[in-house]
Amino acid sequence: MPRRAEPGRARRAGPASPRAVLTAWLARPLTSFHLVLAVFGLLTALGLVMVYSASSIESLANGGTTYVVFQKQLIYCGVGLVLFWVALRVPPRVMRRLAPLAMLAGVVLLVLVLFVGKDINGTRSWFKIGPLSFQPVEFAKVAFVMWGAHILVIKRALLDQYRHLLVPLLPAALLMFALVMMQPDLGGTIALGVIPLALLWFAGAPLRLFAVMSLGAVSGALILGMTADYRMDRITAFLHPEADPEGKGFQARQALYALGEGGFFGKGLGRASSKWDYLPNVHNDFIFAIIGEELGFVGCMVVLGLFATLAYVGLRIAARNTDPWIRLVAATVTVWLVSQAAFNIGYVVGLLPVTGLTLPLISSGGTSVVTTMLVFGMLANFARHEPEAVSALRSQGQDRFSRWLRLPMPDPYRPPARRARAHRPPAPAGRPPHRAGRPTGGVGRAAVHPLDERRRGRRGAPPEQRRRGAAQGGQR
Repeated sequence: MPRRAEPGRARRAGPASPRAVLTAWLARPLTSFHLVLAVFGLLTALGLVMVYSASSIESLANGGTTYVVFQKQLIYCGVGLVLFWVALRVPPRVMRRLAPLAMLAGVVLLVLVLFVGKDINGTRSWFKIGPLSFQPVEFAKVAFVMWGAHILVIKRALLDQYRHLLVPLLPAALLMFALVMMQPDLGGTIALGVIPLALLWFAGAPLRLFAVMSLGAVSGALILGMTADYRMDRITAFLHPEADPEGKGFQARQALYALGEGGFFGKGLGRASSKWDYLPNVHNDFIFAIIGEELGFVGCMVVLGLFATLAYVGLRIAARNTDPWIRLVAATVTVWLVSQAAFNIGYVVGLLPVTGLTLPLISSGGTSVVTTMLVFGMLANFARHEPEAVSALRSQGQDRFSRWLRLPMPDPYRPPARRARAHRPPAPAGRPPHRAGRPTGGVGRAAVHPLDERRRGRRGAPPEQRRRGAAQGGQR
């Protein structure tokens, strides 16, 4: 006979399944915050290791030491960490209040760089400050996201009308596109073009609008690609890579060779042969090829997994917040970063023409690294402002990471107070709503009830008359 459990003694529960453990962990209130920190730390560490490995030969040839490019990357990472911490501490309502000013500053910088900027690789896109350089288009992307979300939230009750949906968002986007293309910077324009599309998508724009905008974007990209020789060479090399393997198609072909030589587990860190000047721009645009050669298929899948996790946690933050501005900004910056990574990996593996976009937090690039760290700080800040996270932090106290970073307590979202609309009382039966020749009070004002007229007349009367009327009312 089966042995019965003794009364009063609970049965021991079996080990929980991995799925149940994962589900329980994802349901915790601060999971989004911890996921953002984990992805941020892993991408930053991987980027520093791969930048040093990919740039050591070029640094040794040009500067006499293997740390030239790596030291610059460390400096930019230090600046980015400061901005990451600042973005974590600034309340979202302050960010939104500063959005119009940031947008104005971004446009001004894009104009100034055309006159006082530094020409690097044939484009006037940088401000040169000593040994460091600053690319204003990266800051303009963040400003455009914040300002565009601010405008759409203000107009959210009117977004069913195209003129309110597209103005002033689309004219501002076209102005920034024109300024970036005057540098000229096709890669920056493509990355910038993702932002208004993402803003309109998450704001609920109709699908037919995206069909028209996508057709216009593709047509514009083709026209811009054909107006410059180097862009046309990139398109030709993508369509016919075997036509000129030693010239126009050399870079794309060498990237595929590097990925193929890595195999499943790779050659090992520092053992890539492509960085010996076989693959140009190996520590910038084509660093994913070095990852494939040194870390193999496993390393490439780790990178793809990190950006997939970023996509999940960014959209999770947007879905779990109640502030409409935070929802728009979090979703848009997530799409921006993930799409930029997809563009970079796409042209390295031969699926897209070369556009010059960097791999976020991994490629060597000063302004791109600093801006990406700033965006990660904003995402982490938004994660701490999820309603469940705010409730947990206020009831249980700060978690370990918040105490280490000395972060302030997040405030719960309070929707703006709506103005009370005037209420028109129902007209008595058998009586018209207005008397002939009497004004209706204009827009937003209701007709006055006769009883209200008598009360209003008493309020407007002298004090003695009001006291006399009150005494008569008491006698009645």
